[in-house]
Amino acid sequence: MNNLLKKLGWNAFFGKHFREYAELYEPARVSTVYKNGYKVYTKTGEVRARVSGNLRQNGELPAVGDWVAISKDDIGSAVIHAILPRKNKFSRKGAGNVTEEQIIATNIDTVFIVTSLNKDFNLRRIERYLAIANESKIEPVVVLSKSDLCKDVSQKIRDVQEIAPNTNVVAISSIENKGIDQLSPYLKDGKTATLLGSSGVGKSTLINILEGYERQNVGAIRKKDSRGRHVTTEREIILLENGGLIIDNPGMRELQLWDAGEGLIDLFSDIVELEMQCKFFDCLHETEPGCAVKKAIKDGTLSNKRLESYRKLQREMQGVERKKNPKLAEKKKWKDIKKMAKEIKKTRKIK
Repeated sequence: MNNLLKKLGWNAFFGKHFREYAELYEPARVSTVYKNGYKVYTKTGEVRARVSGNLRQNGELPAVGDWVAISKDDIGSAVIHAILPRKNKFSRKGAGNVTEEQIIATNIDTVFIVTSLNKDFNLRRIERYLAIANESKIEPVVVLSKSDLCKDVSQKIRDVQEIAPNTNVVAISSIENKGIDQLSPYLKDGKTATLLGSSGVGKSTLINILEGYERQNVGAIRKKDSRGRHVTTEREIILLENGGLIIDNPGMRELQLWDAGEGLIDLFSDIVELEMQCKFFDCLHETEPGCAVKKAIKDGTLSNKRLESYRKLQREMQGVERKKNPKLAEKKKWKDIKKMAKEIKKTRKIK
């Protein structure tokens, strides 16, 4: 195996699916997506690329992180002929009223959910990122940036651990160079991490520290609301000098769910298990007798804010499902999800 391809994450999974293309094409990984083209990493380095007419007609276009089958043209650029099956993908619903999937990145090992310890800190937003990461079967790490601006970092870490007890939470300060080394286990040759978070939380600054020089442009945040300005404009894979790959993403002002049914169940497993103890199967957790969820809120083991977050994401997911599958009965859909939750609970008990 070519050494560069191995560093880029090439493995037996992709090798198996590339066999049908091996006689005519070579493998490459999509590193950047522009409005009018692409860049791909090949076994000899990074080159410009475009999709073939046949692939464009098929409707599915490459995303950052995709492994593809390419040929080289006479001027040294590449033509993308096929997209290999994805190990996973991180998607959201496209902005606006159009019901369509927007793929953020593919073939990811770790997602760094970056939120700064200033006014940007928002547990509900973190829950949203975690739900999608869980659904995509991608290991999440919550990165709390700008810890030098926070008076009680330990409390903020505990707050995140309460909503995600099995998730690693790392507090970092780029100014004081603290906590950065805790990310190194996720940045090894062949492993891909992606940075997700709002503008101004320090994603580009983190990349500059990992690289050891000012690779990415960095913009100041507004003092009045602690919000950042968009500096990163394209998603791109960066092959780090010290090992590993990291995908830089533009700041996200909204992250609407696309497909996160099982991810919600996993993230809110405490509420799902309480729901199973309710007297009525279709309990709304309002005035019904024998409601285990309301009892948990009353005795302080469940917060109202967490329940409201669960309900909000659940409603959002239901709305997306109705638009995607207008003939699918909502009752049947969520009955199936509860059935899935029972299976997950049973599996956990077996383990």
